[in-house]
Amino acid sequence: MTALRQTADREGERADSFLARTVPGLTRSAAQRLLEEGRVTCAGRPVKKNDRLAPGQELEIVLPDPEPVEICPQNIPLDVVYEDGDVIVVNKPVGMVVHPAPGHPDGTLVNALLYHCGTSLSGINGQLRPGIVHRIDRDTSGLIIAAKNDRAHLALAAQLQDHTLARVYEAVAVGGFREDSGTVDAPIGRHPVDRKKMAVDRRNGRPAVTHWTVLARYPGYTHLECRLETGRTHQIRVHMASLGHPLLGDTVYGSRKPWPGLAGQCLHARKLRFLHPSTGEPVELECPLPDWFQRVLKQLDR
Repeated sequence: MTALRQTADREGERADSFLARTVPGLTRSAAQRLLEEGRVTCAGRPVKKNDRLAPGQELEIVLPDPEPVEICPQNIPLDVVYEDGDVIVVNKPVGMVVHPAPGHPDGTLVNALLYHCGTSLSGINGQLRPGIVHRIDRDTSGLIIAAKNDRAHLALAAQLQDHTLARVYEAVAVGGFREDSGTVDAPIGRHPVDRKKMAVDRRNGRPAVTHWTVLARYPGYTHLECRLETGRTHQIRVHMASLGHPLLGDTVYGSRKPWPGLAGQCLHARKLRFLHPSTGEPVELECPLPDWFQRVLKQLDR
C-alpha cells in the first residue's frame, strides 16, 4: 500500500474533485472509490466524497494494492529508448494503439508493456497496469513514457502538470507561415457536434498551449517543431487546424483525402525531457525521424 498526504487549498471544493485534481494520475472515479472505501481520512475521521473542504485541511490517502487487469501480455517487439527500475521510454511506431479499446482489444502498447515489464507496473487507479503518464495517437509515432511503480507514476504525472516533463514534436503542416515561430493559446474541448473530435472551445474547453517553430519551408507545406505546454487530446492537430494549417495527412481535421504513403497525420514525438523520479536528475531523450517522415520531406523537397 502507498500512503499520501494532501492539503486542501480551495474553499468549499468537494473531496473527490480535490483528490482527482491534486493526486497525479488519480481519476475522479478512482478518487470516489477510495472515499467510499474509507481510505481517505482527515484527523482520523473518514471523508465522504461530497464533503466540502476548507484550506489547510490535511487529508491522508491510502492507495490499495493494485488488482490485476484482464489484459493479455503479448510478446510484441518494443523499441526501448530508455529503461531502469522506475521508468521505461518507448519509441512507439505508427499504427500502434496505446490502450486496449473497442475495436483494438489487443496488440497495443499496454499489451506489450505487460509482457516486457512483468510485475513491475504502477497501479495508481487501483489496477495493475503500466503507468502510462501521457498518450499519443495511434497514427502518431515517437517517444512515450510509462512508470513502473506508483512513486514514479506520481512524480511523472506531477511533472506533466507543472510542465517540467517536456515533449517536443515534429510535424508537417499544410500551407505557409508568415512568421518563423509563434504560440497557440486556445482551450480545447469536445467538438459540439462530432463527439469523436476535439475543437477549440473558448467557453468550456481546458487550457491548451502549443509553441511552434518553422524548421523548413516547402511549396505549399511547412516543416514544424511543436513544443507542448499542456497535453490535451489531439492538441497539435487541433491547434494547427485552428490556424488554417492542418497537418499533412490528417483526414480528421484537414483534407479527407489521405496523403500517398501516409497512414495518418505527419506527426512524430521526437524529444522528451523529464526529471528522474528517484534521482531528480534531468533526463533528455531523442529519437530520429522515422523513415516514412523522411520520405515525406524528400517528396516535398522535390
